Amino acid sequence: MAGTITEVNDNNFQAEVIESDVPVLVDFWAPWCGPCRMVAPVLEEIAGERGDALKIVKLNVDDNQQTAMSYEVLSIPTLILFKNGAIAKKVVGAYPKRKLEAELEPALA
Repeated sequence: MAGTITEVNDNNFQAEVIESDVPVLVDFWAPWCGPCRMVAPVLEEIAGERGDALKIVKLNVDDNQQTAMSYEVLSIPTLILFKNGAIAKKVVGAYPKRKLEAELEPALA
């Protein structure tokens, strides 16, 4: 659904992210991560504004270590933008909304 953030896992990552028709921003996070919780409302805002043009999903690195390792996620939060199944942009750390959008914008253009 447009404007909502869904959870993905090792099993559906390929279908939900790699094979997606629209760009997908994956939030690699964990429940115990403070900065990850700071990023969540920012991502919800972006999801609401971008609607169908951008899909945002979350992947819990504790429960899905295989996917996290395959994309070399060493610290969280890590946000990876996938476009046509390939990595278009990787952002590590908690960014304020404007800075995050400025990082992602060239890759979304």
